[in-house]
Amino acid sequence: MVSVLALAWLAYDWNTHSQGGRRSAWVRNWTLWKYFQNYFPVKLVKTYDLSPKHNYIIANHPHGILSYGVFINFATEATGFARIFPGITPYVGTLEGMFWIPIVREYIMSMGVCPVSKLALKFLLTQKGSGNAVVVVVGGAAEALLCRPKASTILLKQRKGFVKLALQTGSYLVPSYSFGENEVYNQETFPEGTWIRLFQKTFQDTFKKIIGLSLCIFHGQGFTRGSWGFLPFNQPITTVVGEPLPLPRIERPNKKTVDKYHALYISALRKLFDRHKVQYGLSETQELTIL
Repeated sequence: MVSVLALAWLAYDWNTHSQGGRRSAWVRNWTLWKYFQNYFPVKLVKTYDLSPKHNYIIANHPHGILSYGVFINFATEATGFARIFPGITPYVGTLEGMFWIPIVREYIMSMGVCPVSKLALKFLLTQKGSGNAVVVVVGGAAEALLCRPKASTILLKQRKGFVKLALQTGSYLVPSYSFGENEVYNQETFPEGTWIRLFQKTFQDTFKKIIGLSLCIFHGQGFTRGSWGFLPFNQPITTVVGEPLPLPRIERPNKKTVDKYHALYISALRKLFDRHKVQYGLSETQELTIL
């Protein structure tokens, strides 16, 4: 009976998650999130104000294994998003499939999480007034496979959908980078040319096609420092939010226009990365590699 009622409610309430959801200030302010934030610790850094008169697409890099920086900074109030960006309401985009699971759906909606689909994002950017910011981890699940400590490799060259959406909705593009996101786990990739690497790659590709997630083999630490386990390493994660890039509203932008603003976005992201990399743990010679 419980299963029947849960599925009935899911069917009745099906469109809610694509129309802003049901966020809860109480859930976003749970004390638990503050303990979670202090574990690493996680920090949110503002470099420019975001005016409530506009809507924004905050593009974040890198994905890391589990995107702790995005979760803590934008899906909770542990780092004080509402205080740092007054008048701005954040929505974190995630896989549509998460909203097919009863109870889990209610939980993630309460935190301001929405599907990373054109329907849901366009609704937030055009039909919910101004002062909305959708947060998209552009590299997605595929970028998780590139996660390595001290690595700064992201997938972006062919990821242009977020730029096209920004043009269609007249939203400002905001680059953001989570320094330290790649340091909280060690990922295991077996040597190329071996049978175990072939098996690993085949399994990962199949899993991604079916579920939409990249299955990484990774580990962190145990309950004591230096031990092996699945707790993340308590390494600092600092998400730096850059300068908003104004875009014109074009209902049907052509490829040339999308490419133009995509290039401008890449330039802004590189500038943000180079300006803050040394301060947040990388070397002066470290470069941002874009694939």
